[in-house]
Amino acid sequence: MNITGEDLILACSAIGAGLAVIAGIGPGIGQGIAAGHGASAVGRNPGAQGKIMATMLLGQAVAETTGLYGLLIAMLLLFVKPLIG
Repeated sequence: MNITGEDLILACSAIGAGLAVIAGIGPGIGQGIAAGHGASAVGRNPGAQGKIMATMLLGQAVAETTGLYGLLIAMLLLFVKPLIG
């Protein structure tokens, strides 16, 4: 078995892309917790629904950027192949 430098780079890029996609787990869990607490807060105080929903959606949008950055890195590693000259 003869492994060249290019094969090693491609294999490491695939592993790195898989690890980058794992970054989507954290935002998913965080957004679920935020939505649950937001629904609970609206249940306790229906009059404040507008403020609660606006704050919750802003927080979820900020949390989602982490998952999107991980997806962007994975796509770059898989399709652009920046390490192969």
